[in-house]
Amino acid sequence: MLSLHKKVKRKIFSSTVFLAIVACILWATAFSGIKIGLRYTPPLQFAGLRFFISGLLLLPFIRQLTLKIAIAKKYWKQVVVVAILQITLQYTLFYTGLSLVPGALSAMVVGSGPLFVTLVAHFMLKNDRLTLQKSYSIALGLVGVVIISLSRKELTMDGSLLGIGIAILILNNGLAGIGNVVVSKTAAELPPLVLSSFSMIVGGAILYLFALPIEGFAHGPFPLEYFGALAWLSFLSAAAITIWYTLLNRPGVKVSDLNMWKFIIPVVGAILSWAILPNEHADALSIVGMVIIASSLLVLNLKVKFTKKVNES
Repeated sequence: MLSLHKKVKRKIFSSTVFLAIVACILWATAFSGIKIGLRYTPPLQFAGLRFFISGLLLLPFIRQLTLKIAIAKKYWKQVVVVAILQITLQYTLFYTGLSLVPGALSAMVVGSGPLFVTLVAHFMLKNDRLTLQKSYSIALGLVGVVIISLSRKELTMDGSLLGIGIAILILNNGLAGIGNVVVSKTAAELPPLVLSSFSMIVGGAILYLFALPIEGFAHGPFPLEYFGALAWLSFLSAAAITIWYTLLNRPGVKVSDLNMWKFIIPVVGAILSWAILPNEHADALSIVGMVIIASSLLVLNLKVKFTKKVNES
C-alpha cells in the first residue's frame, strides 16, 4: 500500500500538468525581483547577466559534461538559434516594449502569449492544429487576462510611441511561439538540460555585450538586495526554462496545449502582489478574471482527456 502511494505521488509530481504549473509559478515570481534589479542596473544588461548566470548554474547538473559539450558543439547552430530567439531577441523586445506601453496594457499584450504560440504552432507543426475547443479555451484565457489587467487601474493611452510599443510586444509573443516550436523539434539532437544551459549562456552573453554600448557599464556599488534579486532570478530562470524545455520534448505534449498554462502567470502575479505589496489588495474584478482563466484551463484539460480516451478506444 505504501509503495502504491509513493508511485502515485511520483506520478503526480512528474506529470506534465504539475511541472507546467511549477514553471509558471516560478516565472510569476520574477516581477518583484526584476523591479529590484532595475533600480541599480539597466534592463538589457541586467537580463543578460541574469541568463548568463542561469546557464552556468546548470552546468554542475549535466552528467558527462565533456560528452554533452561535444554534442552541443555538434549542434551549435540549434543552440545559437534558440539562444538568440528565446533569450537575446525576446528580452530585448520585451523590455523595450514595456518601456513604451503602460503597465496594465502591456500585461494584456504579454498575457496574450498563448494565442500567438498556438497560431505559430498551427502553421509550423502538422500535429498541433488550432481547433474549435482550443480556440474557445484561448478566448476565455484572454478575457481573464484582460479583466485582471484592468483591475490594476494602470491603463492610460498617453504617448505617441504606444502603437510601436504594442507592436514590439506582439512581435515578442510571435518570437516566443517560434522559439517554442524550435525547441520542440530539437528533442532528437539535444538533451533539454544541455540546450537550456548552453542557450542561456550564449544568449545571455550576447544580450549583455549588445547592451553595453547602448546602456553603458553599470559599475555599482550594489546593495545586498540587488544580489539577492539576481540570485533568485538566475535560479528561477534555470529551473523554469529547463522544466519547460523538458516538457516541450516529451512525446505527446503539444506546444500550444503546454503554453496555455502560461495564463496562470498573471493570476499568480496578482496573488503575490496582494501578499507582498502593502498597497495591493484583492478585488472582485481580479477574482472574476481568475475564475475565467481557471475555466479556460478546465476546458483545455477536458479536451485533452477526451482526446486520449478517443485514441485509446
